[in-house]
Amino acid sequence: MRIIIFVLLMLPTIIFAQAAGFDATKLLAEQGHVEAQYNLGLMYASGDGVPENDAEAVKWFRLAAEQGFVLAQHDLGNMYYSGRGALKNDAEAVKWYRLAAEQGYRSANFNLGVMYDKGRGVPENDAEAVKRFRLAAEQGHAMAQYNLALLYARWEGVPMSLDNILTSYVWMSVSAAQGMQKAKDGIERVKTVITNEQLAQGQALASKCFESNFKDCP
Repeated sequence: MRIIIFVLLMLPTIIFAQAAGFDATKLLAEQGHVEAQYNLGLMYASGDGVPENDAEAVKWFRLAAEQGFVLAQHDLGNMYYSGRGALKNDAEAVKWYRLAAEQGYRSANFNLGVMYDKGRGVPENDAEAVKRFRLAAEQGHAMAQYNLALLYARWEGVPMSLDNILTSYVWMSVSAAQGMQKAKDGIERVKTVITNEQLAQGQALASKCFESNFKDCP
């Protein structure tokens, strides 16, 4: 496997009222308020209003994640993936990514795609990586679009077909349109193995894909 976009530990913005502050957030979290539990985890993870404490971040993410809070599930997966606040555990990371992905969270599907591509926490499975990258790609995740294009270009997890080279061009194009420099470079490489007629077809398909908000794509 040679996919080069990795899982990113990027914690979302605190979604509870910032004015509440640490003490008020902690009080609500201790009362079982799920968003406050998640935000308290973020505060501990980033050292916002309290000394940074990854173990406490994991504790509060877990409490929110166990209540089904999708951002907490995803970020708890990130903590296990990176070994922050808990022993590094790819299988546990996959577990929480999967729960978040089942709720439609695109970054969780992207991360699952990476795990399947690299065989981390799960057996390596190209077809499952394609599935997960596509789910995230159709929600506009530029890195997932790029990784999906790579798999199609290399016939990994998809049939060995020239049509899939064209599909690679489409996803590479929409990723590039969202600013992915690696995708812009990739387009030039794909152009070297397709005809001018296929290029024109690919450009039309890419426009249709982009204009449909990634819902009408090959």
